[in-house]
Amino acid sequence: MASPLSVALIGAGNVAWHLGRALEQAGNHVVLVYSRTLVKAEFLSETLLHAHPTQNPDFSLVAADVFIIALKDDVVVEFLKKAVFPRSSLVVHTSGSLPLTIFEQHAAIRGGVFYPVQTFSRAVAMDLKQTPIGIEASTPDDVSLLKNLAFSISEKVFDLPSDARKVIHLAAVFACNFTNHLLGISHDLLTQQQLNFTVLQPLVTETIQKAFAHAPFQVQTGPAVRFDQKIIEQHQQLLQDKPDYAEVYALLTEHIQKKAQEIAKLDQ
Repeated sequence: MASPLSVALIGAGNVAWHLGRALEQAGNHVVLVYSRTLVKAEFLSETLLHAHPTQNPDFSLVAADVFIIALKDDVVVEFLKKAVFPRSSLVVHTSGSLPLTIFEQHAAIRGGVFYPVQTFSRAVAMDLKQTPIGIEASTPDDVSLLKNLAFSISEKVFDLPSDARKVIHLAAVFACNFTNHLLGISHDLLTQQQLNFTVLQPLVTETIQKAFAHAPFQVQTGPAVRFDQKIIEQHQQLLQDKPDYAEVYALLTEHIQKKAQEIAKLDQ
């Protein structure tokens, strides 16, 4: 492992929570935790060895090799306008959607990206060793430094330019956020009937494993891809009193059937 680095965490939410602990466990030094709400910064700092909590965005006296901004995407640009960093500091964000170019208006700092392709929940313990981390920076030296930091917590580190990162983030929304929402619908339907959601766990696990072993569209199953109209109508009847769920069901059924027809034409 390369020499440990000192890190300042800008943010005290889910991403900062997991990154801070992982970085420290890997031997790096988390020297500061910033949050607009001091109590949140204090709460995270208490779980770390030497981190100083603050709600002051003036970091001019903070000695850190890397400042990691782990804030909501829609506040990062405005935060950069008011934050004060030591001159020539390396400041990176963890966003999947924000480009590296957001740092161009801040000539006094060096910009970069440290993007973990993962979903974070504070209450769920996580080993980041298998979490891919995409790196981007303006200079080879900064890329190297960020890769060393990333490799201290993950085995999967790679160069990831802004355009590709946006596509990965979009795909991740479908694969993670939308999938979780659909699981939420399944959970709701079952619990309303006092049925155990875990009955679906083997099915969901097999679906995910199969999706990464084959092209997902090619292994689609279910009444929609079979064009089993009788079953589809039965499902729609069950959803009569849940119009929002019925709308989702109809949209996905239509899209599955459309994709199946496209694949069938290609196979002819």
